[in-house]
Amino acid sequence: MPVLQSYIAGQWLGETPAKALPSAINGDTIAHTHEETIDFAQVVDYGRSTGVKSLLALDFQQRAAILKELAIYIQQRKAELYDISYHTGCTRADSWIDIDGGFGTLFTYASTGRKELPSGNVAHEGPVAQLGKDNHFTGTHILVPRRGVSVHINAFNFPIWGMLEKFAPAFLAGMPCIVKPATATSYVTEAAVRVINDSGLLPEGALQLIIGGTGDLLDRLEEQDFVTFTGSADTALKLKSHPNIMARSIPFNAEADSLNSAIMAPDVTPEDEEFDIFAKEVVKEMTAKAGQKCTAIRRVMVPAEHLDALADRIKQRLSKISVGDPKEEGVRMGALSSSDQLRDVHEAIDRLLETSECVFGKDSSLKPVGTGVENGAFIAPHLLINRNPLEDGGAHDIEAFGPVATLMPYNGIDEALTLAAKGKGSLVTTLTTKNPAIAAEMIPVLAAQHGRLQILDAEAAKESTGHGSPLPILKHGGPGRAGGGEELGGIRAVHHYLQRTAIQGSPTMVAAVTREYVRGAKVIENDVHPFRRHFDDLQVGESLLTHRRTVTEADIVNFGCLSGDHFYMHFDDIAARKTQFGQRIAHGYFVLSAAAGLFVYPGESPVLANYGLDTLRFIAPVAPGDTIRARLTCKRKIDQGRTSPEGHPQGVVMWDVAVTNQDDELVASYDILTLVAKRQ
Repeated sequence: MPVLQSYIAGQWLGETPAKALPSAINGDTIAHTHEETIDFAQVVDYGRSTGVKSLLALDFQQRAAILKELAIYIQQRKAELYDISYHTGCTRADSWIDIDGGFGTLFTYASTGRKELPSGNVAHEGPVAQLGKDNHFTGTHILVPRRGVSVHINAFNFPIWGMLEKFAPAFLAGMPCIVKPATATSYVTEAAVRVINDSGLLPEGALQLIIGGTGDLLDRLEEQDFVTFTGSADTALKLKSHPNIMARSIPFNAEADSLNSAIMAPDVTPEDEEFDIFAKEVVKEMTAKAGQKCTAIRRVMVPAEHLDALADRIKQRLSKISVGDPKEEGVRMGALSSSDQLRDVHEAIDRLLETSECVFGKDSSLKPVGTGVENGAFIAPHLLINRNPLEDGGAHDIEAFGPVATLMPYNGIDEALTLAAKGKGSLVTTLTTKNPAIAAEMIPVLAAQHGRLQILDAEAAKESTGHGSPLPILKHGGPGRAGGGEELGGIRAVHHYLQRTAIQGSPTMVAAVTREYVRGAKVIENDVHPFRRHFDDLQVGESLLTHRRTVTEADIVNFGCLSGDHFYMHFDDIAARKTQFGQRIAHGYFVLSAAAGLFVYPGESPVLANYGLDTLRFIAPVAPGDTIRARLTCKRKIDQGRTSPEGHPQGVVMWDVAVTNQDDELVASYDILTLVAKRQ
């Protein structure tokens, strides 16, 4: 049997077998951990020196491009990962969540980075605040790489996705990652790291892998480092209270298993489509990954009058679930990840039965489908009912991390909310209702104690990704028992790994640091129109102050006729006099269009396309007789390495536009985004 190896300081370590890791399907040994001791001083030193240096030699945009290439590479090699994932007890659909979900997250963060992060390694988190009366002193926030290592301690249930959903934002943020997977399924993580390493795409030191224990790793971390954990609430507490983590205020993010709920609202009856949708969702969450998901439904709240009907509906569906070797035709639920996990789940079920009754699973004589599965970690789905759920304990405190859910009857919305709160915080709760008013009443209350809320009805069910599916663009994490942390959430996850710092200074100095033009900073003016300059030559701060244009009544009438906008403020002199403006004013969009006419270079130029406006504000009215002019300034450049369909290189330029009147008062302000060609 192979010996799993750690990947430390650019080398694979481990030749002597230690702990045997069995297949969840048949109990045969798949691999061994290694006996060799890891030098954790070397691990962190290598990450902080080589890893940080090589990552910060790249910028946000370049690292985002690597993530995309890596996602493509893993996708091309995913078949071999499916083969080894099978031994964790996964069906094909279960492995899809872990493997395709893993490289899918890389794709998402590659896109997020390209769209939302600048070139360079300083991200400006505006807006800029004017701190002095005459705008000589300003303040804002920047986000910069922490220049430390990020330690990721992962759970056994998602050995690939669990690694990559943490790695992607940390890598974008410029932090080398030290990954410690749960031992039981570490053979899958090791296989994935070998694929990643084979790609040759990652900078040196960007990723290290620990097989086995963490030794004195946490003792060696420093203030610039970061720790994330996924697993049980008890282990999260133990790690979070580690003396070195507390003494050095090392950021710690926990995503812990929680007692997630599904609530059927009082308006749903057995005759409704939503009733069956709800039952289907519960069964799916019980059986996907054999219930081994931190987001799985553990507590099911149902109106008391529909308890028996829902129990029957769920049992009908569970009776059709075939358990056994995932390679056998018709098998819909595989095994738990290990015999240790099987023992833990049985023990938890026994404790739950002190307050509940089992209505499906306990008395069944499970015969897993397949040959040679006698030593596999198989278990039947278990449906329990707690008929006195307002009492503390039981399913409100005990989690069986497997295909186990407990039904709980309630009377009235307030009681349902009380039951949900007894879980002391969760990652996700689903509310099934047909009535928007009920959703509007319950969701704000539930939101205080649950990290994600799914509102499920017949319409949403057509495209819903499901109760148990964290999405890269949405926050994953929850309060209380769920750990109090946050992962994913799009760009938010990247920001978690960056250091946020307030800076103060003159507009010119703030602009120099942020590499982004700040209103009031010194500008660069020359004889060449900014639109005539290629992306490579254009400098942040290059500016054009246009000639003037006096707005006439004819302008307003013509624009109104052209656009069809005959709003009274533009055409009814009597009505306009009664308003705070005291007179007719020009259309805001006329001012916008007139400004474009003032600053646009009409001839052929490197500017390829205008694809959007941001932060548009009409600040002061423009009346007939007012004279306007515009200042166009290069605010930000993002070199995304894009090419057009013809293969021409280009970048994104954001321009600051300030439109002023004859008294130099700001009347309109906005940013425009353009694609600008690079020099060939």
